[in-house]
Amino acid sequence: MGYVCYGRLGATFICRLGGMAVIVKLDAIVEAMDQPEDWEAFLDPETGEIITVTREDRDYFEDEAMRVEDLQDWERESFEHARRALDSDRMLPLPDKFEIHEWAIMRRFALAQAGPVLRELEHAIHGSGAFRHFRAVIDRLGLREAWYQYRDEAVKQIARDWLDSHGIRYVESNE
Repeated sequence: MGYVCYGRLGATFICRLGGMAVIVKLDAIVEAMDQPEDWEAFLDPETGEIITVTREDRDYFEDEAMRVEDLQDWERESFEHARRALDSDRMLPLPDKFEIHEWAIMRRFALAQAGPVLRELEHAIHGSGAFRHFRAVIDRLGLREAWYQYRDEAVKQIARDWLDSHGIRYVESNE
């Protein structure tokens, strides 16, 4: 029995395994997790829908004086998505930047290197401007591609762990 992906809701394709529970695509979850710091993403575990809520959406939602009928059509649609995400007990917040903790991923990448490369990367990630220094060092050492592959796999693993912890089935991008 194979996966049947039958439509798009939000930022994800909805898949079912022979009519059983919803199965989400791991890449859609990872993409939703990789948003600007002041955005939030939520997953509806029953439908597989992902809703992204911007800071502006949240501000509209929390503004008691705001009247929905005064909003433009696109703002009203965004507001309704935010309302569904923020008012529902069913929606699960996806891991955010704090749970991803990119500095820790950078450190693990550095520790996976050897000799002078390890020392240089370790030095780069400490102190002011750690992210900028780290990027400069990986560029200079020709490790940019290796870093992004490492980072992408680390974020995918965070997504897998999160999905597993919530009992949500998923398919990898190559399935």
